[in-house]
Amino acid sequence: MKVLLFVCCFTLVFMSFAQPYQGGKKPIITAPSKGANCAPPNRTTFLDYNNVRAMIHTAGNLWQIPGQNLSTYEVPKNSGINALFTSALWLGGTDVNGQLKLAALRYRDGADYWTGPLSINNAEIDPSECLKYDQHYVTSKDKVAEFNAWFTAGVLDQQNGTDLQQTNFPGYSIPDIIKNWPAHGDVSQGQDYYLAPFFDRNQDGNYNYEDGDYPWYDLDNAKDCKTDRRVSLYGDHNLWWVLNDKGNVHTETGADPIGMEIHAQAFSFATNDDINNMTFYNYELINRGTQTLYNTYFGVFIDAALGDPFDDYVGCDVNRGLGYVYNGDSYDGDNQGYKGYGNNPPSVGVDFFEGPYQDNDNIDNAFGIGPNEALNGIGYGDGIADNERYGMRRFLYYVNTGGGANPAQTDPTAAADYYNFLRGRWKDNTPFYYGGNAHISDPTVDPNVPCDFMFPGDTDPLGWGTGGVPQPYWTEQTANNLPYDRRFLQSAGPFILKPGAVNNITVGVVWARNATGGDPFSSVESLRRADDKAQALFENCFRVLEGPHAPDLTAQELNREAILYLSNATPSNNQNEGYKEFDPFISTSIPNADKYYRFQGYLIYQLKSKGVSSSDLTDPTKARLVAQCDIKDDVKRIINFEYDDNLQASVPSEKVDGENTGIKHSFRVTEDLFATGDRRLVNFKRYYYMAISYAYNNYETYDPTDPNALNGQKLPFLPSRKAAIGEIKPVEVIPHATNAEANGTAHYAEYGFQPPITRLDGRGNGGLDLNLSPESEENIVANGFLDELVYAPGGGPINVKIIDPLNVVGGYFQCKFRNYQSNEIDSANWVIYRYDSTNGNLLDSVASEATIAQDNEQLIPQWGVSV
Repeated sequence: MKVLLFVCCFTLVFMSFAQPYQGGKKPIITAPSKGANCAPPNRTTFLDYNNVRAMIHTAGNLWQIPGQNLSTYEVPKNSGINALFTSALWLGGTDVNGQLKLAALRYRDGADYWTGPLSINNAEIDPSECLKYDQHYVTSKDKVAEFNAWFTAGVLDQQNGTDLQQTNFPGYSIPDIIKNWPAHGDVSQGQDYYLAPFFDRNQDGNYNYEDGDYPWYDLDNAKDCKTDRRVSLYGDHNLWWVLNDKGNVHTETGADPIGMEIHAQAFSFATNDDINNMTFYNYELINRGTQTLYNTYFGVFIDAALGDPFDDYVGCDVNRGLGYVYNGDSYDGDNQGYKGYGNNPPSVGVDFFEGPYQDNDNIDNAFGIGPNEALNGIGYGDGIADNERYGMRRFLYYVNTGGGANPAQTDPTAAADYYNFLRGRWKDNTPFYYGGNAHISDPTVDPNVPCDFMFPGDTDPLGWGTGGVPQPYWTEQTANNLPYDRRFLQSAGPFILKPGAVNNITVGVVWARNATGGDPFSSVESLRRADDKAQALFENCFRVLEGPHAPDLTAQELNREAILYLSNATPSNNQNEGYKEFDPFISTSIPNADKYYRFQGYLIYQLKSKGVSSSDLTDPTKARLVAQCDIKDDVKRIINFEYDDNLQASVPSEKVDGENTGIKHSFRVTEDLFATGDRRLVNFKRYYYMAISYAYNNYETYDPTDPNALNGQKLPFLPSRKAAIGEIKPVEVIPHATNAEANGTAHYAEYGFQPPITRLDGRGNGGLDLNLSPESEENIVANGFLDELVYAPGGGPINVKIIDPLNVVGGYFQCKFRNYQSNEIDSANWVIYRYDSTNGNLLDSVASEATIAQDNEQLIPQWGVSV
């Protein structure tokens, strides 16, 4: 059973209560001292960039607070419901004398891992170094990209005598994490000089941010991870830290240490699809030990706690390398302090993307089930010898002590137990057998069929885990197991671990829910589809399709109305509406396929409350469309074909019904779209708005009635997944009377007012309806002509209007067109000059880079007008 603690503290953090070892008193570890007397790590940071709130600790286990029965792997974020309890690396092998070397962790009843890098020569560390590295180094790709853009602008300034750095990045300050990035170890301590990955701009081998060096995100997508296996930083948001297993005595397992240095990172992405519910983990493992280990296995341990943790099942998907948890019935209730998911509970899983290198054999081992072949992992059948990395090669479950569980199938207590689990045997050293609960004591198992993968369902049709002999469908449901508190382990091996060897373990945690209900296993089917996205993301070097950054949304609050403004700052990938992005997943089988998404338009939503996120914008109970604009072209209505769990098919979903009249950057809002009755905005009430951009690609029209149309574009609509810096955030608007502003000065021109315009030279109407002033009409009638035509307000050939009534500036304005070719006025752009109306002196000017043909409204916020 679980231990329920009542904790009283001043906090708004949602945490779940934990499950320590309950098999009696834990054995006292009496291993000889082989460590450096390092103190246990004690730093915690939350990874909460997307829809997951995950507690990350420096101690080597994830999601659990060391020394306390509390953990957080909360999804959806802020729901108070947790999907998992803890996770840790298990590493073990034997030396030439058969002596077991092992490091593992579960609940921090003991410790096998400490912080800090080991010395290269003897795998030692000083306690002060452990303390120094007891921290997470938190970075974001946005902040690093902003630094890179700022530095590059400074280089251009020096070369060209410009002032781009100050103009585009006013008041910029270099973040401390870039200044203090742990790129180098302390060579006086015997550490490797190269520690955390960094981009070396001048390639001098030294990290110096003043030279433009930065924590190494692959900003230019230049790394081909299929051939370049160097570890960079991944994700939108990243936590990096360094661990070792030599900092003190192994009080968790009692085993001798390996001498392993581990560079760990936890990361996530903010998206508008299933990836928004995922987190990812990479462990770069460097063997600083001096002994070669044989029959070595690396594994990832997971303690599942899917809502109510006492009614769970587990299983695996062999081909995907996926281990998962799902509910034992169709309702997940609250239980002993744990908050359940209710009806239609979700499933959560861990995809073991890559593990250690398989032993060299000078062969490019194939994708298959023969000797040294595999159905998951990477490098198999790619034409390159000896680059194969294990995926999930064993999957096992075990249970919390209690409920009459077989002692051989419960928590490990000694080093041999951990090692047995890693290599695919029970604590009593018996093999796993196919069927039932996989232990020989169960009369329903087949004693003639040992197995590597428990509860694979139908995902091992070739019998990879059963000696090449296919077996019947097997899950915990078909075995009629009692749902209970589950743990599982995914492991890879065996292999030879040599001194100095560098390996990687990379895993992704995936969460999905079948909203239509039915059998709880239906959420596993949804999980598999989500996991396919996670796998594709891993294979694409963790490069997500960025999408156009959401615009900066600002507002001017007026009396019972508000004016909303859109702009794109310098760090945005959609500056000047110029977003264009290559999609690597578009089929290469279509000749001349357009593989680029391009900016198409904007969508502005009113939100029901401040807590509504960008992933909720399609839910009309939470968000409603206020305004839309798009490029004037032949694209108007955009439909995506999205997978429906209930229908088991892709169904059309209208994303945009465009106005097709050109891009606007200012919008007047007067109605509350969530109000009943009088919909006029109310003064001093808080309203929330969010804006996104969207892009379009239709390399081939998808026809759902054509069974051969497998390559058609199902997703021509691509919305923003994030802002230029960070997640997309709502803007709060509070309408109010404006008389109190500007010392009581009233404004007399409303939003949208167009001043009278005098034509000094030129021709044409700009596609607008012209309306001369009465004075101009009278002069033409009287004299037959007029050199300088004066147009009535709103009747001119250029559309100049007030967008900010509170900030309109005075002066005399003159607009000139430039850069146009003969008879091609649509190719022109403009410059507006502002003169002092009393003395005629030039005050300032604003230029447009967009052509007239684009029909784009350009804001001039410092003047309070747009053109």
